[in-house]
Amino acid sequence: MGEFDLIARYFKRPATRSPLGVGDDCALLAPAPGMQLAVSSDMLVEGRHFLSTVDPARLGHKALAVNLSDLAACGAKPLAFTLALALPGVDEPWLEGFSRGLLALADAHGCELVGGDTTRGPLNICITVFGEVPAGAALLRSGARAGDDIWVSGTPGEARLALEVFRGTIALPADAFDTARRRMEQPTPRVALGEALRGIASSAVDVSDGLIGDLGHILASSGVGATLDADAATALISVDTGNLGEELRRTCALSGGDDYELVFTAPASARNAVGQAGMDSSTRVTRIGRIEADAGLRIVDAAGAPMSQRFGSFDHFV
Repeated sequence: MGEFDLIARYFKRPATRSPLGVGDDCALLAPAPGMQLAVSSDMLVEGRHFLSTVDPARLGHKALAVNLSDLAACGAKPLAFTLALALPGVDEPWLEGFSRGLLALADAHGCELVGGDTTRGPLNICITVFGEVPAGAALLRSGARAGDDIWVSGTPGEARLALEVFRGTIALPADAFDTARRRMEQPTPRVALGEALRGIASSAVDVSDGLIGDLGHILASSGVGATLDADAATALISVDTGNLGEELRRTCALSGGDDYELVFTAPASARNAVGQAGMDSSTRVTRIGRIEADAGLRIVDAAGAPMSQRFGSFDHFV
């Protein structure tokens, strides 16, 4: 099977947002009047971002989900995406599963595949996603202000638990591992929550490299500091962790990556509105800290006592 046969069989489908679909040198996109385009790219490399044993349908889902998560962090509605795919060879069962998982998530969010590229090489997936947001309404990292609450969606830390099982450092009950593995391999992009938070949240970022590290991007961009309740964040882990110590649970909750949840800030006066946004989007949202004028991040326990445990975040080049 040649390159263009591969594209035609597994990825070519009708498109309405670009009149050219996937059959020309460029896609043509135009935002609706009064809207801005939101554009983001993410690359997934085998051995760095995913294991070779991952189910290809789950990998297809995740490849798009991590990009949709970036749109969610800006409060943008998905429109379309391009796919650049390097493959060691033509593996038709793998391609069937990958395209099925990819396009099922695309259909769920009304996000059309409008172009891309394929080539032979080590397995590498790069997606560029396009969304739209009302002009001036995008959620940014730079809007947090002293006195704002810090919120997080979902259950951060469970993806890291699965990774630790794969690394052989911990063991989980079978049901708990299945749940954690699904969180790692098939994350849920919080697109509906991001859209619901427009006009409510003062800043937002998606949690890809760890809660502490990604919150740090908000603090740096906004020129503020924060106090974070480590126990409130750790309590969000819902899977049965057996006899694992609290220190490891905190590390997973605060330093674990691959959650693709949203961490965001909002004025204290907007607590009811944030709760309503969570309900409207069927997403759990939890208040875990506050923004402060003094620079730096202070991590405390439930009683407000500073914690001695140190936390990091993922870095591709460290």
